[in-house]
Amino acid sequence: MKRLTSIIASMAMVAAAACTDDLDQAPHIEDTSETVYADAANYKSVMAKVYASLVLSGQERTDADLSTANRDGTYMRAYINLQEDGTDEMACVWLSGDNCSGLTYLSWDSNDAWVSDFYYRAYYTVALANEFLRNAQDGQIARFSAAEQDAIRSYRAEVRFVRALSYSHLMDCFVELPFVDENDAVGAFVPPVYNRSQMFEYVQAELKDIADNDNGLPATNEYARACKAAAWTLLAKNYLNAEVYTGTPHWSDCITYCRKVLDAGYQLHSDYTLLFNADNHLRTDEIIFALALDNEHTCAYGATTLLVCGSVLGGSTMQPANYGVSSAWSMFRARGAFANLFTYGGSSLVTADSRCKLYTDGQEQYITDEPDKYQTQGYAYEKFTNLTDTRNMAGGSTENGVCTDFPLMRLADVKLMLAESVLRGGEGATMQDALDAVNSLRTRAFGDDSHNLAQSDLTLDLIIDERGRELFLECTRRTDLIRFGLFTTDQYLWEWKGGVAEGRAVDSKYNHYPVPATEMTANPNIKNEGY
Repeated sequence: MKRLTSIIASMAMVAAAACTDDLDQAPHIEDTSETVYADAANYKSVMAKVYASLVLSGQERTDADLSTANRDGTYMRAYINLQEDGTDEMACVWLSGDNCSGLTYLSWDSNDAWVSDFYYRAYYTVALANEFLRNAQDGQIARFSAAEQDAIRSYRAEVRFVRALSYSHLMDCFVELPFVDENDAVGAFVPPVYNRSQMFEYVQAELKDIADNDNGLPATNEYARACKAAAWTLLAKNYLNAEVYTGTPHWSDCITYCRKVLDAGYQLHSDYTLLFNADNHLRTDEIIFALALDNEHTCAYGATTLLVCGSVLGGSTMQPANYGVSSAWSMFRARGAFANLFTYGGSSLVTADSRCKLYTDGQEQYITDEPDKYQTQGYAYEKFTNLTDTRNMAGGSTENGVCTDFPLMRLADVKLMLAESVLRGGEGATMQDALDAVNSLRTRAFGDDSHNLAQSDLTLDLIIDERGRELFLECTRRTDLIRFGLFTTDQYLWEWKGGVAEGRAVDSKYNHYPVPATEMTANPNIKNEGY
């Protein structure tokens, strides 16, 4: 059993919904903070609750911590929708039923249900983290033994990491954000608003502190808990996108932190497929930080349950059991433009590339009709499964979701970030380093060096395509397309981009999401640029 899911399952705390005008409230719990934090052992359980808020709706399946616009509107289900639905990677089949029309057609507004769910779920995680940190200061923990204090300081760094992760996701999606931390008093108040530049500076400073501080993150940690390499990876991700966030590029900084991860001893796992199955908690050679799921202890219908069950098409030749599940949700398919990444300029899929996890039997490549009308248009995905290494269904049942963890950070992404930063003029690595990084992924993908590149082949166009092939469905595509100037422009079109079959450019305001209208009412300091 995965250790973190065991901890989550044993927690007695139940947090209540956050109010829209109080992003920094203390979670309502069965016991008071005084009783919960009186025992040093409870700190680990509260920390586990902070981690769990990224994937679970609440302590029990039918008892959500936070009221959301969508059923099962968990943090990661909402984040997957925001990062994938509007891109070339995913066409939602259940447009009206899952409230995905706005995301799919790049036509959302400040009342979009999934945008709202993600916003409030992310701030709920921030609120949980802040409450933990208020009760984990040196003065509060001085009554415990020296060993207990050291453990709590380490937990404190992990909670700061999760908060920095949530703020990073918020910064990537929105341009103005309320800012709250553990120094703000509990109670209703109107928090100050940070622009992206301010949030970027705050998050980067936090991550550096917890990565380099003696009382910060450990070099290694229990599976699904943050270590130094997780902070370095998040630093690199933010530096990769710094020009979008702040107007100032930080390519050399991105290379610096990529190299720290590369020097930490991670290796590419030999089998790409096994990174996304129910035993992927064993892939600690490549996976740097994962969100742990287990259908016995952490019931979740978002995250990987969405990606496994949602990929299987009912009424087709796809058999749910072949993917370790008992039901087909028929929720989304690949758009034809994305499938072209695996043709390498030819007319048919290059299935020798082990990353080409597309189900084509009975399916047409392009979605020429509205996505929710014809199941046979668009290839289905086979990337995530609920199969063990022995190809059995994990957990015996999928009633409570799958057992596959979500690999939020892995070495392959770090290699591609380094290569891109070198091509964009960053210092600290050479073109040969960049070429070696990309070729290592292609060697794994094809099983040999037959498709390796020469240095003259290494271009930014190649990088964005390689990121699509390697990282699809891993919540990077929207961010990548924006960084390359492709998300809203006519430089790259896919079916139903902008709500028309042939695809079209849309207003540049869709490079970010609007703060929900309910929050605008509560906080007059926020301005929704373009909305």
